[in-house]
Amino acid sequence: MRFEYIAQLIDGKSLRGSREIVPGENAVNLTLPEGVLERVEGSMDLELGEGEKFFINGYQTWSYCPEYDKNSRMMPWKKLPEFVIRHYGIDRYGDYHFMEYSKKRGVTHGYSYCYFRQGESYRLFASLDERPGYTVFRYDSRAGILSIQRDCAGLKVNGDYPAFRLYCAQGSEQEVFDGWFKAMGIEPRTKEKIAGYSSWYNRYERIDEKSILSDLEGCSQVLKEGDLFQIDDGWQIGVGDWQVNKKKFPNGLKPIVDEIHAKGLKAGLWLAPFGCRRRAKLMKEHPDWLLYVDGKPWHCGCNWGGFYALDIDKPDVAEYLRQVFDTVLNKWGFDLVKLDFLYAAAPFGNMRETRAGRMVRAMELLREVCGDKLILGCGVPLMPAFGLVDYCRIGCDVGLDWNNSWIMRRTNRERVSTKQAIYNSIFRRQLNGRAFLSDPDVFFLREDNIKLTYREKKLLADCCSLFGGMLLCSDDMSKYSTEALAQYRQMLRMRRAENIKVLADGGLTVEYELDGERQSFRVK
Repeated sequence: MRFEYIAQLIDGKSLRGSREIVPGENAVNLTLPEGVLERVEGSMDLELGEGEKFFINGYQTWSYCPEYDKNSRMMPWKKLPEFVIRHYGIDRYGDYHFMEYSKKRGVTHGYSYCYFRQGESYRLFASLDERPGYTVFRYDSRAGILSIQRDCAGLKVNGDYPAFRLYCAQGSEQEVFDGWFKAMGIEPRTKEKIAGYSSWYNRYERIDEKSILSDLEGCSQVLKEGDLFQIDDGWQIGVGDWQVNKKKFPNGLKPIVDEIHAKGLKAGLWLAPFGCRRRAKLMKEHPDWLLYVDGKPWHCGCNWGGFYALDIDKPDVAEYLRQVFDTVLNKWGFDLVKLDFLYAAAPFGNMRETRAGRMVRAMELLREVCGDKLILGCGVPLMPAFGLVDYCRIGCDVGLDWNNSWIMRRTNRERVSTKQAIYNSIFRRQLNGRAFLSDPDVFFLREDNIKLTYREKKLLADCCSLFGGMLLCSDDMSKYSTEALAQYRQMLRMRRAENIKVLADGGLTVEYELDGERQSFRVK
């Protein structure tokens, strides 16, 4: 395939070229005059075969990204009123504030990697390095054109610039993805699958010392030694103010961690380290710590009444985060931190580095301040997290119903949805055990405080078991019936499954081998 490319500076100077794309690594290194980049992009002819499907990775962990066909249209293709978008910051959760969405059927875009699948044969196109800028794939299935762009506008250059570092392969699913990660030299930080409990979907922010200790007692009757007990959002004074809310936890968190360890469990804690809620004490005392764009603090979304991004280039911000994690991990003794809303660190690049380069640097900062403790990444662009987090969410938050309300379905691709979380766990399955161990989010076995049907809960549980390295529930496990306990044991057993295949046979079927027996279930 012939790849035609152009690099253009804002002063109008440009450099054009072409090269043949071959299996393996394809590097396009350019020597550019001093200036500021406006665009670096290229394209190649790539026809979609009869019945062939394709996948393009979404911007961040929550971004919905299923397999597409020739007539697919990416959501959102209808915009909400501008005042709604501005007020709630809906465009800040994904790439909407910097990427143009096509309204045409068959035109999709995504980041870092894409594949084209004909039966069990794959054609993979993937980036080997995102620091010079996100590799943006845009495919027009009707025209048969794959466009590839570096997200590098505004970057100052003077000399050599790695325009593209692409890995291309054709073969089986295992062959192409093993080859890509071998070429990157990336291996997962851990191979230890982990099961356990998260407080979020049962209690949300309504947690306190009494409820957490009650949940711990219930979980300890079911969980085994080494499993995880994770305290989610609600323990702190507020996002950005990472001190214990003493009204909820009058004795602090260390005694609870000690009790978790006494039960033989690992202790986990949720934080959103790059965010700061609108009314935080941190914001009032250190307004200069915020990330400013056009003279205003960057609004990251509507959670917690609205929240803003911290500027990781401020030495005081980095030092503050070091102190926070030293307290959480060393003084309180937590073994794992779930770090959420990480996209907030890098909404833009500048003349010195790209948006992706900044995101990689933010993830390296988190790994530095966490040392060898376990990190569960969430709300983060995926490739910058490769090799830096131990576990990583690969989909949006699940909900207590199947697909959220019709109003939320018109907002963005990063919304809460059990349906979308299941599909992401399936179509990003190749990252599990290669980039990190995947977290498909929680499952539910409870009968109360839930709107999911039995079939929906079973489908969610099966996909969590097969496609993740993290298996967390969010139930009061002390209330599990005999049937629920049997199902939980079956989920743990399913984690031993081998030869997992996803078949698009006019629908979607998952096949796997367990204890020598071939089994399957239908997704749609």
